[in-house]
Amino acid sequence: MEPFKVLIVEDSRATREMLAAAVDLAGGVEVYTAVSGFEALKVLPRHRFALIITDINMPDINGLELINFVKKNPNYRHVPLFVVTTEGRSQDRERGLQLGASEYLVKPFESETLTALVQRYLKR
Repeated sequence: MEPFKVLIVEDSRATREMLAAAVDLAGGVEVYTAVSGFEALKVLPRHRFALIITDINMPDINGLELINFVKKNPNYRHVPLFVVTTEGRSQDRERGLQLGASEYLVKPFESETLTALVQRYLKR
């Protein structure tokens, strides 16, 4: 069976590696990474992603702009999208969910939480 492709968009290398490790623990996944929203827009058309995980605070195109693009594009709007961010205020959470995020995780969080969410969304 072909692995699920997961795109992680995060400008911090350490956080990107932690997210990739947590996603990898879900099993049956192939992880792709982008260091910015702009880079994510270049990677998106190259693969059929089953899940996108994005930070909000990034250079150039931020996570909210990325979510907005993804959810308005017919090729990607069905793809579950998780926000992983330090922005924990209720209005930030509401904005992310209103734009179409499936989950909103505030850093720091347990990597097991992310692994469990990935498994739940990527059931075959």
